[in-house]
Amino acid sequence: MKRILVVDDDQDSCELLREIFAVQGWSVDTALSPSQAMRVAGKEKIDLVVSDINLEADQSGLDLLKDLRSRCPVILVTGFGTLDSAVEAAREGAWDFISKPFKVEEVVAIARRALEQAERSTAEDRQAEQLSAPYEKGGLVGRAPEMIHLYKEIARVAPTRSTVLITGQSGTGKELVARSIHQHSTRSTGPFVAINCGALTETLLEAELFGHVRGAFTGATSDRKGLWEEAEGGTLFLDEVGETSPAMQVKLLRALQEGEIRRVGATREVRIDGRVIAATNRNLELEVKAGSFREDLFYRLSVVTLRVPPLAERRTDIPLLGNRFLRGALERNGRSHLSLSDETIRTLVAYEWPGNVRELESTIEYAVLHARGHEVEPEDLPGRFQSPQLKANARSPLSALFVDLPSLDELERRYLLHVLETSRGNRTRAAEIMGIDRRTLYRMIERYGIDAEAE
Repeated sequence: MKRILVVDDDQDSCELLREIFAVQGWSVDTALSPSQAMRVAGKEKIDLVVSDINLEADQSGLDLLKDLRSRCPVILVTGFGTLDSAVEAAREGAWDFISKPFKVEEVVAIARRALEQAERSTAEDRQAEQLSAPYEKGGLVGRAPEMIHLYKEIARVAPTRSTVLITGQSGTGKELVARSIHQHSTRSTGPFVAINCGALTETLLEAELFGHVRGAFTGATSDRKGLWEEAEGGTLFLDEVGETSPAMQVKLLRALQEGEIRRVGATREVRIDGRVIAATNRNLELEVKAGSFREDLFYRLSVVTLRVPPLAERRTDIPLLGNRFLRGALERNGRSHLSLSDETIRTLVAYEWPGNVRELESTIEYAVLHARGHEVEPEDLPGRFQSPQLKANARSPLSALFVDLPSLDELERRYLLHVLETSRGNRTRAAEIMGIDRRTLYRMIERYGIDAEAE
């Protein structure tokens, strides 16, 4: 049975909503103050909160919203409806906003939608947690839909022997994806050997990858296996494969086609049995069209292509990642009892993250070293997080990232319709209720294409 908490300092209003919701078969608790509401919420699992904004107490409904929005949807009600109240409610993460006087059917419909949305979100969260658990052990962290899709793709490709091309911006965690594929493959007991193709000259890359024989070049005093041979029975990870020269691309292609390599200075080939996973932050399809990357090698490498989403595309994962990195930074630096404040999390979510997950980890490390209290505050973050524009963006509701909230435009449109209906189309009265002049009201009616009745 769904449990609803009604909060209003007017006992009659509480009882009215209790009766309305009880008819729907929902269990209803009431509270006459925010402090009483918090006590109820601390004892019972609440599925929905319906609270008046204007409470005769030290805290308002908006304050209560901030305390409870992470637990369940919150619907705010006011008898002094203004557009400012609606906008403020949305900014603070209210699921919806109702103005008194309201219709019973309207309240029930909004509450039902909120409960259904919360139930779907909870089920999706459970599924995301189950799907992400095996990969979090390997360092991949994330439960955003983009990451859930990636986990499913990893599970699909891991048991096969196909070559895999992992694409994504620098710092997104491409090597972690490669390691996860290896760990969930039939070769997991074999070695995982990684090499950064962009960090070595062509000559050094060839020697590292294919090995060499004694006397092949100055300093080659003995035969030496290359990394491809070292990956026997396991996985070879070619990071930044797009950085390789045309000559090296030819050698990579031959090794993949023939399943054998020739050490530098040798006269015979050596059989190889290492599964190849490659990664790049370049668009290799464009490189192929430009003639800087071999088309045949591209198709050899990209039998399966996995894209790792940038952090800006999965902002819902930022609190999860931030707290994971925070625990690591605290352990490394011998600190404890430090958490990320709500304002800091909003700031991190609002930032664009050109450096992706790697930049986030570095940012948290910096903040831990500079934090002075028991919480990491926005002022503890590096200078690039101190811009006025970023601080303004951070004021948008964090909860909008986690539940399917209406946009501000949609909320404004709903509120306008409700006021016009309440005033029976009397635009003068509607403008008074909303705290705006008639000209502004007309512009809003025109903007939303509302066919308001004449006075």
